[in-house]
Amino acid sequence: MNPVIESEEHKALRSAVAALGRRYGREYITRTVAEGNPPTELWADAGKLGYLGVNLPEEYGGGGGGVSELSIVLEELGAAGCPLLMLVVSPAICGTVIARFGTEEQKRAWLPGLADGSRTMAFGITEPDAGSNSHRITTTARRDGADWLLTGRKVFISGVDIADAVLIVGRTEDARTGRLKPCLFIVPPDAEGFQRRAIDMELNAAEKQFELVLDDVRLPADALVGDEDAGLLQLFAGLNPERIMTAAFAIGMGRFALGRAVEYARERSVWKSPIGAHQAIAHPLAQAHIDLELARLMMQKAAALYDAGDDVGAGEAANMAKYAAAEACVKAVDQSVHTLGGNGLTREFGLASLITAARVARIAPVSREMILNYVSHQTLGLPKSY
Repeated sequence: MNPVIESEEHKALRSAVAALGRRYGREYITRTVAEGNPPTELWADAGKLGYLGVNLPEEYGGGGGGVSELSIVLEELGAAGCPLLMLVVSPAICGTVIARFGTEEQKRAWLPGLADGSRTMAFGITEPDAGSNSHRITTTARRDGADWLLTGRKVFISGVDIADAVLIVGRTEDARTGRLKPCLFIVPPDAEGFQRRAIDMELNAAEKQFELVLDDVRLPADALVGDEDAGLLQLFAGLNPERIMTAAFAIGMGRFALGRAVEYARERSVWKSPIGAHQAIAHPLAQAHIDLELARLMMQKAAALYDAGDDVGAGEAANMAKYAAAEACVKAVDQSVHTLGGNGLTREFGLASLITAARVARIAPVSREMILNYVSHQTLGLPKSY
């Protein structure tokens, strides 16, 4: 597959999703945020049209595609002003992990619902004391007969209130070495000992963020996803799609902001001609467009490598794509707001709230500095500072 030249199927998917996005638009998301509701109607329609599960196996109700297709869905919804954050979490991370490593029973139980949107799964990895160091995760699972007991804390977990389960990253003790190794568990939010608390965010988003406390949550043996001894492989199988989808989220957001600014610059006249005729306005917008297009190329490369089964190559490209897309998004949003001047800060044009949202792509799911560390160590072979 050549990620540089989009196939006719991908062009058709992009066009169809863009049409759905236009039916909802930024106004829909603004309204749901104001009402404190999740984007249920858009999620349901995207599920009925097969967009939510486009990356999941056909035998379990999915579209049989990959992250390449799912990234198109998220990018186009974002470009229409109505991105779905849970696309990153439910089908991209959780759906991918279960499809690749879940038991047959887990696949039958979860994948059809994740594909049509009738079921949603959240993902819990971040911890308050671990930060960007996943090796410091302290959520632990210990055996109790045939069951597992899971104890720990998680923070900044998206969409727990609308999720049917949370895929929790914990650690178990290796019987041979005594070292802790990562493992993944499907945890129902109504389990005894499972507590959630909404985090008060200044970020305007339809999906809420939560802190979780797990106090000896008892789980059956079949709550474990995949092989107990293959935790890192399974974990990174979900994290690479997360980075690719975060890039799609950022690119879509940047395209939306840029589109608003270009439309304004074409029509707004202060002297004799539209402000877009002036290079001080036109050139920064052109640069923003170039940066977004370049970021998309790296995202498409990362998705193509991942879908081809090249996890190592995809890891490098996914990190680069996420970095490039976040930087391009922040610059595009900033320039778009600046193009509108005072109007860029009004609710009417819906751009000011993106200033905060765009910053998220620089921070989550991994900071720009940690990506620079990854590239300097893994790609350039420079020594670690930690």
